[in-house]
Amino acid sequence: MKSNPISFAGFLFCVMIFVSSSTIAIAQKSKKQVANSNDDELIETLMKKKPQYFDTIIQNKDSLRVQIIYTQINRDKKNKPSFKNYYFNASNTHYFYPASTVKMPISFLALQKLNELNIAGLDKNSSMITDSDYTGQTKTLNDPATVDGRPTIGQYIKKIFLVSNNEAFNRLYEFLGQEYINTELAKKGYSDAQIRHRLQVSLTADENSHTNPIFFYDTSGKLLYNQPMQFSQQKFSDRNDFVGTGYYQGSKLINHSMDFSQKNRIALDDFHNILKSVIFPESVPADQRFNLKDDDYKFLYQYMSQYPGETTYPSYDTPETWNGIGKFLYWGAEKGDLPKNIRIFNKIGGAYGFLIDVSYFVDFDKKVEFMLSAAIYCNKDGILNDDKYDYNDVGYPFMKQLGRAIYEYELKRKKIFKPDLSKFKMKYDK
Repeated sequence: MKSNPISFAGFLFCVMIFVSSSTIAIAQKSKKQVANSNDDELIETLMKKKPQYFDTIIQNKDSLRVQIIYTQINRDKKNKPSFKNYYFNASNTHYFYPASTVKMPISFLALQKLNELNIAGLDKNSSMITDSDYTGQTKTLNDPATVDGRPTIGQYIKKIFLVSNNEAFNRLYEFLGQEYINTELAKKGYSDAQIRHRLQVSLTADENSHTNPIFFYDTSGKLLYNQPMQFSQQKFSDRNDFVGTGYYQGSKLINHSMDFSQKNRIALDDFHNILKSVIFPESVPADQRFNLKDDDYKFLYQYMSQYPGETTYPSYDTPETWNGIGKFLYWGAEKGDLPKNIRIFNKIGGAYGFLIDVSYFVDFDKKVEFMLSAAIYCNKDGILNDDKYDYNDVGYPFMKQLGRAIYEYELKRKKIFKPDLSKFKMKYDK
């Protein structure tokens, strides 16, 4: 029996289909692996130069769940930046509890939503009154930490970046609503992210899907906008995220891993890119940017880099709020005065033994800039909720020395054009 020959056009079509399918498969795989091959060994090479700080980290990178992303920034003669990423043990499949780091994208989204509402007189300085209309909800009618007692979106964002205030996050979460948060992050390319709950309050999934009624007023008391209670119908994909060997539930020890599959999740690579999209919005496609105005960017740059001791309202002149408290990378847990020439635009997180920092560094005097993000799990006994984490012995020293190792490398790295960093010179409260 004579077979029918395949035409050249048909053959070409088959090849195109195969190549297209392969490309999609590779793209999907790279999304999971975050380009985490052994091709990028720079970070490990730099750490090996300081074995006293990093030998244990390198040897136990998996049990410590260490992930690092370092971005070199080079400018051309017109000051346009280009970026090169380096990774150490980073993968979107390696779960870490993001803790307070989730407050960063929520702050960006809160400003975005205000812009989208586009209501005359409504902005980040409008009075925001949070009511309650469902189980688990609480009210906020005033804020004694402000100059005039008014709670506002702007004040909540300040508290988030200065001292990582949990109530401030919860109020922004309620303003946005669970469905808006996750839909908007997915639109920007962060489809694996899941922001599912408020922080530091124990609520059911149903209670977290219901968010409070909110009222905005101008300074004269005129109602600008009323947002009824929202109910999210967001559907989350199933997860299999477990941490530890046991955990305390009240005073009872449960002898198996703790289930984190209903908790918040964002990959380190996503955090890194979210920060990049705000620090360098022109470097990402328009559909990946947050809908922010010039004034929003300046506001964020100020309070992402401002120290608590430079802040007027609220005043943080207390031993518990030293200037480096929110700057794990480079400063660790170090206290005391910090040099003004180095500024770090960042957001930290810490809970259940995890420490995270997502940062953009600037040294105005030495003309240095780079991005650095890291996560580590500091819990050698494997037990959660026992308040026996290794932050002081493992986490903070790692963060401090990692930031300094990259900074020292950047000081020596040759650049054709020195960056003009004037865009990031902020006027602080004091």
